Amino acid sequence: MSARFTSALQGAKAYTSKEAWVLEPTPSTFAPNSRWSNKDMDPVPPKERTWSTFNYIAYWVSDATNVAVWELASSMLAIGLSWRQALPAIALGHIIISLVMVLNGTIGARLHVGFPVLNRSSFGFWFSYFSVVSRVVLSMFWFGIQTYTGSECVYQMLKAIWPSLAHLHNGLSEGSHITTVGMMCYFLYWLIQFPLMLISPQKIRWLFVIKAFVVPPAWLAMLIWAFVKVPSSEGLFQQHSALSGSAMSYAWLSALNSALGIYSTLAVNIPDFTRYAKNERAQYVQLIIIPVAFTLVGFIGIAVTSAGATLYGAVLWDPLQLIDHWDNRAAAFFASFTFVLATLGTNISANSLSAANDMTVLFPRYINIRRGQALCAILGGWALCPWEILASAQGFLSFMNGYTVFLGPFAGIMVADYWIVHKGKVDVPAMYKPHGRYRYSYGFNWRAVAAILVSVPPNLPGLISSINPKINVGGAMKIYNFAWLFGFTTASVVYTVLSLSFPAHETFIPEAITSENAVDDASHSEGSSHLEKRSVDEEVKVVA
Repeated sequence: MSARFTSALQGAKAYTSKEAWVLEPTPSTFAPNSRWSNKDMDPVPPKERTWSTFNYIAYWVSDATNVAVWELASSMLAIGLSWRQALPAIALGHIIISLVMVLNGTIGARLHVGFPVLNRSSFGFWFSYFSVVSRVVLSMFWFGIQTYTGSECVYQMLKAIWPSLAHLHNGLSEGSHITTVGMMCYFLYWLIQFPLMLISPQKIRWLFVIKAFVVPPAWLAMLIWAFVKVPSSEGLFQQHSALSGSAMSYAWLSALNSALGIYSTLAVNIPDFTRYAKNERAQYVQLIIIPVAFTLVGFIGIAVTSAGATLYGAVLWDPLQLIDHWDNRAAAFFASFTFVLATLGTNISANSLSAANDMTVLFPRYINIRRGQALCAILGGWALCPWEILASAQGFLSFMNGYTVFLGPFAGIMVADYWIVHKGKVDVPAMYKPHGRYRYSYGFNWRAVAAILVSVPPNLPGLISSINPKINVGGAMKIYNFAWLFGFTTASVVYTVLSLSFPAHETFIPEAITSENAVDDASHSEGSSHLEKRSVDEEVKVVA
C-alpha cells in the first residue's frame, strides 16, 4: 500500500514540474529554437490546408447567426433608427469589413502563417506583442460574457421543459449577481462547450457546417412567425425614425461603427483561419457571404424585434427576453436550442481560438492551441466571473465595445504594410527570428508606433464619455461615432507615408520568401545540414 502511494505521489509530482509541461519538440522550420515557436505557430504544412470555399461559406453563415449580430440590429431600433436606416448601416458596414477581411485573409492564405506571427513584419518583433496581449485579454473577457449569454439560452431551454424552474429557491446571496439556477445553467453550458474547444482548427470547421444548416432555418421560421403575428403593413413597414437632422446622421454613423466593430477583431486576426485555406482563392467568397449573411440576420433581428414591440409593448432587442414571453413551450425550447448552438460556434471561433493562437506566441514552449483554449475556458469562463461584469460594470463593457479605436488602426497598418509598402514581398522565415530583418529599432517599428499615436488619441475622449456619459467632451464625441473608419484610414495613411518617406531598407526584398521556397532553397543548398543554421537574411539581396 505504501509503495502504491509513493508511486502515485511521484506521478503527481511529475505533473507539477515545469519540465513536464514543455511541449514535445518539433523540428521548427525557421525559429532559432523552441523558445520562439512550436508546431501550431509554424507555417501550416500543405497536408493540413483543408479549408475550402464551402467551409468559409459555412463559417460565415455560422458566425452571422449569433446573438450579438441579432442584438446589433435590433438595438438600432432602440436608439431611434427605423429599419430603413438601420439595414443600410448594417449592409455598408459589412461590405467594408469584408474588404478588409479578404485583404488580411489573403495574407494568411498566401503565407500560411497566423496573425500573431504576421504582425511582426509591420509592428516589429517586440511591438507586435502589444496587439497580441490586447487580443488575449479582449478574447478572454468576451469568452466569459458569451458563455454567460449561452447559459441564458440553456435556462430558456430548461424552463420550457420544466416551467417551475423559474421559481426554484435561490441559495446564493443577492450580492452574488447570479442565482442558483443561473449558476447551474452556466456550469452546464460551460461543460457542453469545453470538449469542443479541444478539437483542432482543421476539424472544428465541421461544427460551423452543422450550425450553418441548423440555425438559419430556425431563425427564418422566427421571421415568418413575426410577419404572421404582426403583418408588415401594421408593424415593421409602419415604423419611422424618431430622429431627424444631425441627431439622425450621427446616430446612423454610430450604427455603422457598431456594424464595423462587431467583427473588427476578426478583421485583424482572420489569418488565424485563412492560413488553413487550400489556396488563397478559397477565402475570396468572404466578399459576398459576409455582407449577405449579416444583412439577412440583421433584417431578421429587426423584423422580430419590431413584431415583439407591437405584441408585448416593449423593444425586446435581446431575443432571449422575447422568447421568455412565448406561451408555446416547444417553440421556446427549439428556438433556445438554436441560440445555444449559435453561441457555441461563435464563442469558439471568435474568442477561444483567437486567444489560443495568441497564447502560443506568448509562451510557445508550453502552450499550443489546445492548451490555450483550455486556459481561456478556465480564466475567461471562471476567473473573470462574467456575471459580475454584466451586473455591475456597464462602463467596462462600453470600454470593451469601444476597443475598435485600437482595432481599426491595427487592421489599417497590416493592410498598408503588406499591400502598399512591401507589395506582398515579405520574408516569412525572418518573422520567427527576434534578431531578423523585422527587428527594426530594438524590436519596434517606429512608423507603426507613430501611426497608433496619431490615430488612437483623437478617439479617446469619446471613449471616456461612452464609459461615463457625465463627462462632456464636446465635439470629440462626433469622431468617436465613426471610430473604426477614422482609425483605419488615419493609421494606414500615416503608416504608408512614413514607411515610404523613411523606408526600413532591410525589410525590402526583391521577391517574397514563403515557407515553401525557403525550404526548397535550403534543400538545394550545399554544406548545410540544418535549416536553422542557414541565414535567410544573408542570402537574399536587400533593396537599398
